[in-house]
Amino acid sequence: MLSRLLNLVSHLIQGWRNTISNMRTLIALILWCMLFVLCWPIALMVLFLFPLIWLVLLPFRILGFTLELGFKLVGAILLFPFRVFR
Repeated sequence: MLSRLLNLVSHLIQGWRNTISNMRTLIALILWCMLFVLCWPIALMVLFLFPLIWLVLLPFRILGFTLELGFKLVGAILLFPFRVFR
């Protein structure tokens, strides 16, 4: 009974995440279309520069991910003795 309830809750959470992600994409598309109508040169520049900026910032995302994992590892190593004695 409890496993079914947990399974249902996990499916509901996953559904909300997909909905939120889809809404962000839709809102971004609508905003870009509005910008295209109001000032098409800036909209085209944004369309061209966004992937380049993403590529420039990608190493910093990888560095942040690596540092986060490193801090989690250090925290797990430091807290391990307390978990053993629990």
